[in-house]
Amino acid sequence: MDRKTETAVFGGGCFWCTEAVFCELKGVIKVTPGYAGGRTGKPTYLQVCSGTTGHVEAAMIEYEPELVSYNDLLEVFFYTHDPTTTNRQGNDAGEQYHSTIFYLNPGQKDLAAKFIDKLNACNEFGAPVVTTLKPLVQFYEAEDYHRGYYRNNAGQPYCRIVITPKLVKFRARFKDAAK
Repeated sequence: MDRKTETAVFGGGCFWCTEAVFCELKGVIKVTPGYAGGRTGKPTYLQVCSGTTGHVEAAMIEYEPELVSYNDLLEVFFYTHDPTTTNRQGNDAGEQYHSTIFYLNPGQKDLAAKFIDKLNACNEFGAPVVTTLKPLVQFYEAEDYHRGYYRNNAGQPYCRIVITPKLVKFRARFKDAAK
């Protein structure tokens, strides 16, 4: 029996972080790091990091909607990165780190817009959410060495200093939703 799946695409800063977080969420089948929203076809990591392509580091998330909803994904997305800074996540700076939701259909766009409105109405983060909503036109998978980066490099300084604290935050806030 085939399971019903859907796809979400989020740019929440470094795609290594986004991938590591969503890989721990129940109902998520696969997370693929890549690039979305830019002007250049088939960009490389070096091109995207140069800030000249217009791409955002993003993660394509395949999930089972019977186990985890799009709203659940939005909640994890917003609470595991800083959606109030433009083109920056911590020390990572540049347009490739802009908080972006790439919607695949009008329903996703509407849910994301309402979620942002709710966060702003209650001043959840103490500053306005600057997350951009864009239609997904093209998603380019990142180079192979980016896949499972945290899993394969957890001892690296960036992973220990940046990704591990995000995972700790995720596990504390979403303990019932973690795998």
